[in-house]
Amino acid sequence: MKKARPILFVLALALIAAIVSLTQKSPQTFKPEEEFTLKTWVPIHLGPLDLSINKAVVYLALGSLLTIFLGLFLMRSRLALLPGKRQTIGEAIYELTQSQIAEQGLPTKAMGTWFPYVASLFLFIFTLNLIGFIPLPFSDQKFELGGVSLPTWGVYAVTSQLSVTLVLALMSVVFTHIEGFRWNGPKYLKTLIPEGVPKPMMPIMAVLETISHIFRIVSLAVRLYANMLAGHMLILISIGLMFILSGATAYIVVPFSLLIGVTFYIFEVAIVVSIQAFIFAILTAIYIGSAIEPSH
Repeated sequence: MKKARPILFVLALALIAAIVSLTQKSPQTFKPEEEFTLKTWVPIHLGPLDLSINKAVVYLALGSLLTIFLGLFLMRSRLALLPGKRQTIGEAIYELTQSQIAEQGLPTKAMGTWFPYVASLFLFIFTLNLIGFIPLPFSDQKFELGGVSLPTWGVYAVTSQLSVTLVLALMSVVFTHIEGFRWNGPKYLKTLIPEGVPKPMMPIMAVLETISHIFRIVSLAVRLYANMLAGHMLILISIGLMFILSGATAYIVVPFSLLIGVTFYIFEVAIVVSIQAFIFAILTAIYIGSAIEPSH
């Protein structure tokens, strides 16, 4: 029970944050999708490039710093022959990323080059997903406390932004083809045409295979984006019913909506956060490995 207390505490904070955030909206104007609207906080423009800072940029920066900190804290600091809890967790993460992710897709000759990337990718996406369920004071909405306007605490997943997941997916697929050409040279282009295809069908198969490689970007990006967006929307809508409904209906529906919100929150934190990071990283390893050794 003692071990579960931190989880219950974080859960309670998240629910309170969501409720506080939702109370800033009247029942008539409650729109859950507005939680994912990105408003410019610090405008930065370099010619045609818009480098403005918004909520997503802040969460990405925070996720990057936490990922670096976790790597240094768990796997670099004060290593001992008899590991403590901190080192044990670090070694468990290392073992997971090596045996269950990297070795499942990467050939032995590429492990030294690409294991750090897929391991960092897993830890980075996991961290981004996790902080998306921790209430933080990064919000466009404000509330008054003692005459001071403060940002509302709320939950937000930066991986529920398609632009973020699309860039991560694009990097993985581009690296895949770079490695394919680096290890196989021009012969890598032959992988676009499966063996045994009749010559008249070769151009068609080459086009279809090219399209399938392009859709790898779409599938990687949309899978992560859709799962994180759907989870947060369900939680917001479930809790938001407490402020939309009124009268006798509220007394009947609100307990169930709150229970559904709590259930989805636990499910997302316990399962979706880690499994989506795992799937993204292992597919990246498989794609790079299959490009290095096309027959693998």
